[in-house]
Amino acid sequence: MKRIVPLIVAMLLAGCGTFGQKGEQNEQASAEKIYREAKSELDSGNYQTAAKLYESLTARFPYGRYAQQAEIEMAYAHYKDNEPTLALAAIDRFIKQHPSHPNVDYAYYLKGLVNFLEDRTFLSFISKQDLSERDPKSARESFEAFRELVNRFPSSRYAEDARLRMAFLVSALAQNELHVAGYYYRRGAYLATANRAKTVVEQYPHTKHVETALAAMVLSYDKLGMTELRDDAKRVLLKNYPGTNALQSELFAEKPWWHLW
Repeated sequence: MKRIVPLIVAMLLAGCGTFGQKGEQNEQASAEKIYREAKSELDSGNYQTAAKLYESLTARFPYGRYAQQAEIEMAYAHYKDNEPTLALAAIDRFIKQHPSHPNVDYAYYLKGLVNFLEDRTFLSFISKQDLSERDPKSARESFEAFRELVNRFPSSRYAEDARLRMAFLVSALAQNELHVAGYYYRRGAYLATANRAKTVVEQYPHTKHVETALAAMVLSYDKLGMTELRDDAKRVLLKNYPGTNALQSELFAEKPWWHLW
């Protein structure tokens, strides 16, 4: 009898092991099936359906080998479905949970891209909306995501495109500052004008908008009677742009500033 008991225990343990392996295999098969369905919908352009399937997969099998890939593809599906808020939430969750994932560079790129396209009106400068009333938050967040990508993964396949978009964003952000400065100048808020223009000079020194910003500082300080600051700004302007015509004050008062560029 004593010999039989250990044998029974061993058989039970072996049975449990087999059952556990089969259970894991079944879960893998189910996860793979959902993933393939989601990927098929994604490739077919059915982004909303794909996102729901990815959500189902990550909820049911959060620790499986398909879950991590599903998370980033779900973010892409939301992005293509014009759901930037959902896309950004999924991306931030992926980056936080998987900071060392092989595709984390793509996560940063996608985050930059979502924000880049989220503020299309700001970036295009076509809208008639007064840009001085706009806060280019998405453009700044896009720049930060691209910068993180380039700094951490300089050899990434997405890095070159990120660099190009960063250059565009820097110019656009500088231009927005000048739009705001022009808004203040035309309303007689000369100190606010000077401060906005100074931001361009200090934060975006390699853009083509520095010339206009320096001219704005000269004109604003002159209006304020701050002669020392005026002369300093004018000296820098003329040294770097000796043939400038940006000091023609009527241009600032009567026409939109962007005609100068």
